This record gives sequence, C-alpha cells and structure tokens, in this order.
Amino acid sequence: MRNTIFDTQAGTASLGGNGNYDFLPTLTDATIAADAPLAIAEMADLFGVTHRTLHFYEEKGLISPHRLGAMRVYGVDCIRRMSIISACREMGLSLASIQELMLQIADAQTQQEADLLFKTALETRKRELASELSTLHRQLQQIRTFTDGVSHGIPRKDECLPALTDQERDCLLLLTEGYKGAPLAERLGISGTQLIDLEDQLITKLGVANRYQAAAKALILGILTH
Repeated sequence: MRNTIFDTQAGTASLGGNGNYDFLPTLTDATIAADAPLAIAEMADLFGVTHRTLHFYEEKGLISPHRLGAMRVYGVDCIRRMSIISACREMGLSLASIQELMLQIADAQTQQEADLLFKTALETRKRELASELSTLHRQLQQIRTFTDGVSHGIPRKDECLPALTDQERDCLLLLTEGYKGAPLAERLGISGTQLIDLEDQLITKLGVANRYQAAAKALILGILTH
C-alpha cells in the first residue's frame, strides 16, 4: 500500500513511487480555470458539494490541500483533481473505481498515458451503463406485459368479479411468485397439458391477453388476498 507524501509548498500529494500527479487528464470543464488558491467554502461552492464531502475526499487521499494556519487552501492541482473526481461521480463511477483510477493516473509517465487511463475508465463505465439500460428495458417490457390491458379490464362497481376455483386462485398466486411452466404444474399437482388449459381458462375469465396479465389483474381486483 502506498504512503501519501504531502508537499506543504505545492499543496499536492504523491502516492508513493512516481505518483506526483504530474499529468492529469485534460478536461474542458470551466472549473479547472478557476482562480486559485481557494478556501474550503469557495472550493465547496465551485463543485456544488459540502465541506464534509471535501473532508471525506481528503481522508480517502483523493485531494490534499495545504494549510495557512488553521485554514485549508486548495491550489490549482487540487482543483484539477477535484474536477476529475466530480466528473467521475456525475457519471456514476464508484468511489473505489475513482480511487483506483487516481492511483493509476498518479503513476502516469506522460500526458498521453494519463488521458488514456481516463478514457479507458469512461469506456468501462459506458459498457456498464449499456448493460444497465438493457436490463431496465427488459424490466420495463415485463412490466408492460403485466399491466397492458389490465386497467381497461377492471369491472365497474356494479359488475361482479369473476368466480374462480381454488385451483385457479392457487395458480394465480404462484404466478405472482414467479412460478411458470413445469415447476408451476408440479406445485399445482397437474400435468403440463392441464396447466395450459387452466391458464387459458384464467385468461378468458379475466379478459386479458396472457397469464401474467391475469395474475396482475387478479391482484388489482383484490381477488388475491396476498
């Protein structure tokens, strides 16, 4: 584990080895061009964070201000590092990922290497977000499958709820718990063919398009108690 070495004149921190943050990724963020040095209140306002957040980043070795008496002072290097940290947080990188990235950047030997490290981290995050979006789209589609057409089929107050057998209720309840196919038939003690017939009955009785909508509508109508 690297030991943090503090330079009280420059207001920078190295992380052992060659880690002096000689090279930092170049960002077009206007915050980098802010007048330095900054007091903690100015630093917090610049990045829209609290004093506590800045203290937290200091404890994690991500930024290292120098002191003028009891006052923290943030130099250009600190501001540039904070700009990178802030950008990474905005893009959803975890604190652990940011710490690892900053350690790698601290050891960069050229500007090109520092920029490449930053770009690689962003590409990794991009792939993670793409995967998350794919999952969200799939979940949204499943929700639509459950709910499409269900609200239109809710009976008026003067209409009677469809009468269901105990087996039909059990089937709907198990559907809400995620059972389907062979496992569902086994829990109900019936064959696969009988399950198909049972699900068709439920779809017809509840006036929906599929078994998932049947389960959702049964919950909405209060046919299922839990």
